[in-house]
Amino acid sequence: MKRVIYTILGLLCLMIGVVGIVMPLVPTTPFVILSSICFARSCKWMNRWLRRTPIFGHFIRNYEDKTGIPIWVKIQTLVFLWVGLATSMILLDRTFLYIKLPIIGLCVTIHILMIKTWRRDGIVI
Repeated sequence: MKRVIYTILGLLCLMIGVVGIVMPLVPTTPFVILSSICFARSCKWMNRWLRRTPIFGHFIRNYEDKTGIPIWVKIQTLVFLWVGLATSMILLDRTFLYIKLPIIGLCVTIHILMIKTWRRDGIVI
């Protein structure tokens, strides 16, 4: 049953990642990486396929090899994160969310900013 859940989550994350290619506010990289993690726990051949695709393979390799991610991916991820958190806080209007979500957002922001920044010329900052 666990494998089925991870496979479904992996497919869902991959679909969101695909949408992120054409929609500017939806980040691709985090969802593709999460998809790979889910497939690694459920379906090895899907994980191998995902890693070999020319579109998504480099996202996973760059993250795992600590090569870094492009600055535009960092910016897009952080904008999506904070817009989503702010929207959730406003729409749900729960006191605990005003405390919990900014803390989560801050932790994720620190993690994203600590990942090396990769530039087209191959230099990592």
